[in-house]
Amino acid sequence: MKNHHYPEQLYLLPYIGKWTLIACLIAALAGSASAFFLFALDWATHWRERHAWIIWLLPLGGFAVGWLYLHTGKPVEAGNNLLIDEIHDPRKVIPLRMAPLVLLGTVASHLFGASVGREGTAVQMGGALADQLTHLLRLRPEDRRILLMAGISAGFSSVFGTPMAGAIFGLEVLAIGRMRYEAIFPCFVAAIAADQVGLAWGVHHTHYAMNASAPMALWSVAAVIAAGVVFGLAGMIFANSTHTLSAFMKRHVSYAPLRPFIGGFIVALAVWAVGTHRYIGLGIPVIVEAFQQPLAPWDFLGKMVFTVTSLGSGFKGGEVTPLFYIGATLGNALAPLLHLPFPLLAGIGFVAVFAGAANTPLASTIMAIELFGPQIGPFAALACVVAYLFSGHTGIYHAQRVGQAKLGLLPKGLRIGEVGGYRRKLSAAPAEQASELDQHRK
Repeated sequence: MKNHHYPEQLYLLPYIGKWTLIACLIAALAGSASAFFLFALDWATHWRERHAWIIWLLPLGGFAVGWLYLHTGKPVEAGNNLLIDEIHDPRKVIPLRMAPLVLLGTVASHLFGASVGREGTAVQMGGALADQLTHLLRLRPEDRRILLMAGISAGFSSVFGTPMAGAIFGLEVLAIGRMRYEAIFPCFVAAIAADQVGLAWGVHHTHYAMNASAPMALWSVAAVIAAGVVFGLAGMIFANSTHTLSAFMKRHVSYAPLRPFIGGFIVALAVWAVGTHRYIGLGIPVIVEAFQQPLAPWDFLGKMVFTVTSLGSGFKGGEVTPLFYIGATLGNALAPLLHLPFPLLAGIGFVAVFAGAANTPLASTIMAIELFGPQIGPFAALACVVAYLFSGHTGIYHAQRVGQAKLGLLPKGLRIGEVGGYRRKLSAAPAEQASELDQHRK
């Protein structure tokens, strides 16, 4: 047994030095990649807005992206879910090709007019680039887990300009009801440094003016809790609809490139039918509007339908910015009903729908404070926790594990994509077998 002659804090110095260096390397890679991605995304968005006719090429753009992934991207097609699976069950280093493939696929999706986000791209680039250090630094499997978590934090932080939320996201997204605190220092260093790297490259993040609040009173708390229920259900519907459409397309369209081709045709036709482009792309201008003036009460539904169609048919990107759009516009619509200022409820919805869909209430609450200021903190915390609870055991990331069930009992380590099948198996099993399953989950 090792005899400790020195205070235990002294033994932390090599650990701090090691992970500071590694986290800064991750931040340099992820922050630079996110900066390049954001500049490319701005170019694609501005070009599409000046040439509205390009929406009719969306089916061809989708086919091209699908063909590229079919022939070169099968090992990385799972995207964020691959990163989460590798953290839980490390097997092999994520191929570097994940970074350029998701970058190219997402920029193409935005250029032609799909309704997708950007967080998935930044997170996948951050994780893939970070994982290349595994062999270079000869890291152990347990260190590789921390490395990937830091890469996720760095990617999320640098694409949204929210370093604290990015750090918490990397810790919280892996499992419902459980966080891996062994990675807390690397995640925070990587997230903070990646944000600074992005700013050094000249990245400018959108400012949302949340210039209204409400007193902390019984009626306002009750209204926010009621809104949180609606936000959680919206997140659940979004996640379930996206997964259902994706499964339907895979079941009925065997040739993968045809799926985004069909989805692209439907989106292009829908844009022509509704006569507006406000439901495609990131939708940042509409999100900003949600903080400034009352909007049409169906805007959240329009964005949800367009995004579910785009992601469910195979376009690349992320879910988070569309969730921000859905949440902000849904909050804007609920404000008159709940007698709260629409900028306040838009800000709360912005983070709460994301909290419900991603099962990340803590990261979402911190994001609200970073984006909108500390005054929104208590309301955002209430809404995010309620949304998290009411979204159930569903989510946009199928590879998330059950660490602690929200309600009732589920086996720890069960993927949330398997929760439905587990419950069906439990309900259909004979009494003796159901009792054995019940004992197993306990």
